[in-house]
Amino acid sequence: MEVHARPQFPHCFSAAAELGLDALHLLLLEKNSESNLGLWTVEALAIANNRNPPLRTRGENSTLRPVTKKPTLMSSRGHISFIKDVAATRPPEHLHYLLKMLQTRGETIISPGSRQGLIPLAIPLSENHSGDVTALLRWPTAPPGMEMPVVEVRKNGVWLLAKNVDQYIHRMLAEEDADCQESNGELFHASSEAGKKLYKRGDFTESHITNLDIYLLKKVGLFPDVLERKVMHHFEEGDHVSALVTGEFYTKKEYFPGFGRPFVFNAEVLLKVGRNIEAKDAARVALKSPWWTLGCKYEEVAEIAQWEDEQIEYIKEKVTEEGRQEDLKKGKAPTQIALDEAAFLLDLASIEGSWADFLERIAECYKEAGLDDIARFVLYRD
Repeated sequence: MEVHARPQFPHCFSAAAELGLDALHLLLLEKNSESNLGLWTVEALAIANNRNPPLRTRGENSTLRPVTKKPTLMSSRGHISFIKDVAATRPPEHLHYLLKMLQTRGETIISPGSRQGLIPLAIPLSENHSGDVTALLRWPTAPPGMEMPVVEVRKNGVWLLAKNVDQYIHRMLAEEDADCQESNGELFHASSEAGKKLYKRGDFTESHITNLDIYLLKKVGLFPDVLERKVMHHFEEGDHVSALVTGEFYTKKEYFPGFGRPFVFNAEVLLKVGRNIEAKDAARVALKSPWWTLGCKYEEVAEIAQWEDEQIEYIKEKVTEEGRQEDLKKGKAPTQIALDEAAFLLDLASIEGSWADFLERIAECYKEAGLDDIARFVLYRD
């Protein structure tokens, strides 16, 4: 039986010559100069050059939620104070503008302390008419300087919306601009100075890129949902090679550090083309990430990984006193044992019950690890 401890931080191509390199391409190549030109690099060049068939055109399958009204705007001071004083980290520079934009497109701004039923690492921002909550994710042991990602909170965890607030604002404005028939300019007005820094209105049209997803990938950044749509489009076109290339590109760890979703999706892609052994390996890699970052139920990934309950049983053993003592005998530092236990408990909470059932012990673990601020943060509720 193969089991894995959880890491603390979530955690055929001659055609390349035909793509035509610009500064973006050279940057991609320079960044990866220590390795050969792999599949993922060629795909990156193809994305940047808009060489693939369109995923969608303006207004088609748009993820944009149209502006429906202009509610009375709430102050963002509560969220900024909460992030400073409770989450014990630096508030994003343009959070105020993101909150205004979310409210302008019809969402309800909610208290950052309104966290009942949510994963305890989330800082809620808004809730839409369907009950979906947009939040910031406070990694407990994030590297210095790493910004908080924007996520959608789901029952079993979170779905990554953007790597940071600025990227999400940029995407919202580009989508609004692309959907010219629905846009009334209110979202741009709400974005104010932040919007002017991040996106020039009309840039989508001036770019002459008719495919919104291609524009987002080239001009704004990488997004899980956009990359997954791109893969599915390749399958629809019967282009399995490009689907596999894009699936591999998606899993580069520097793009979505700490998230297991790219590896889950890549496993599904490999399974779809009959590469079952590789799919199994990819699923097992995914399960080394926090289970609440898989973007689906744990059981779905475990099935591809061909694991039954051994990973769950392993984690349950690790969070017992016997498991702690065993780690101590092996020479593991008490601080690391406490951090590992907190991560394991978050995994169990994502599959076995409500987050509330595990909060007290998770907070104790962070306190034992010397992270008193994080301990207070995970327990805080309005």
